[in-house]
Amino acid sequence: MKMRILLTGSNGFVAQKFCEQWYDKERDGALLGISRSPNRNSFLTASCFVQCDLAEPDQIANLLAEFKPTHILHTAALSSVESCGSNPDLAQRINVDLTKFLGDYAVKNNIHLTFLSTDFVFDGKNGPYREEDTTAPINAYGQSKIDAEQQLRALNGNIAILRTILVYGCIPDTGRSNLILWAKKQLEQNHPIRVVNDQWRMPTWVDDLAHACLLSMQTKAEGIFHISGSEMYSIEEIVHKVADYWKLDRTLITSISAQEIGQAMNRPAKTGFILDKAKTVLGFTPTPFVVSLQRINEQLKHYDQ
Repeated sequence: MKMRILLTGSNGFVAQKFCEQWYDKERDGALLGISRSPNRNSFLTASCFVQCDLAEPDQIANLLAEFKPTHILHTAALSSVESCGSNPDLAQRINVDLTKFLGDYAVKNNIHLTFLSTDFVFDGKNGPYREEDTTAPINAYGQSKIDAEQQLRALNGNIAILRTILVYGCIPDTGRSNLILWAKKQLEQNHPIRVVNDQWRMPTWVDDLAHACLLSMQTKAEGIFHISGSEMYSIEEIVHKVADYWKLDRTLITSISAQEIGQAMNRPAKTGFILDKAKTVLGFTPTPFVVSLQRINEQLKHYDQ
């Protein structure tokens, strides 16, 4: 069966990488991207994109009825911890209400839904975590994602929830940055940077996450899956590896604590995932961190051409 994919948040980092992978393989099917802002996804032509208000269910319902997707990949989110805390109504509408609406529609119309969630559903006291471990978010963003997960799980439909961690990598849209590209740019320009030494993560290469989304749709997976890299590092260690790979000056990096930048209480200290379920059920294989840096280097050269 040909897949017809409705992609929410198509201007986003993960969505753009998904589109790159989709069109790179000339897959048999159709893809429609939707976003609140005008199209910035270089992989989507005008005929494959619709600008719409994601907080207006009627607009999305009309699009769904016209496009008739077999799959929905829901990447749209208000993902800033600070924005979710200061704009709870918007976080509710985008992260929870929109997700519930898409879940209801998917179940009623026999559509597979893949939803992206976060490691911030955990408090960071007992990482790395399995899918069934108790959630306990310590910020509004994590809470909104848990609320959305609960809405979807209550539907008992053909729905996959992919939780992920600290996504990094590169896409042609150079306006989209992340920890690795930020650190690389700052160090290349000889700018001193301060980096947290007491938060630990298993960072996720965006190419791996985009592929996991495709695996979820191809297998019509159901339930919660943890998707990340397999190596645990402190944020400081990640930045040091960036400096080492691109032969940049480590002495520009200053080690600081989460408390010094006001993140001790609203960011989990140590998350990380146990990936056995994703490996077994989805066939997911994370790329080693250093290998991902090599491929990012190749991609940056390609995008600059």
